[in-house]
Amino acid sequence: MPYFRVAEAARLLGVSDDTVRRWIDAGQLSAEADGAGRKVVDGAVLAGFAKGQATEVPDPSGVGRSARNRFVGLVTSVVADTVMAQVELQCGPHRVVSLMSSEAVREMGLAPGVLAVALVKATQVIVETPG
Repeated sequence: MPYFRVAEAARLLGVSDDTVRRWIDAGQLSAEADGAGRKVVDGAVLAGFAKGQATEVPDPSGVGRSARNRFVGLVTSVVADTVMAQVELQCGPHRVVSLMSSEAVREMGLAPGVLAVALVKATQVIVETPG
């Protein structure tokens, strides 16, 4: 099982090293010492903690759908020609890019600053590991 040092855990969680240390000191996140005496967090423990810390932005549409991968965010860029458009959303720390018709962009009123929901339904998702 992989172990992550405090700085690595902080980067993965999107917080400061001090925040991770406070969570460890408060008993919210368990850690142990490695061979050099540095605090490390077990990868499985970190994954569970990350999942528990995640906050989902409510889908403002109120529509039920089968796609489970929803990313609520703000449109940050729209580049369109007469036929096609590229729409970028910032959904928390994630940048989501969609290609769609320019007609759809006009009909939906997509422009920078507009609240939107990106839905991802794919039969293939590629997962990579470092190394």
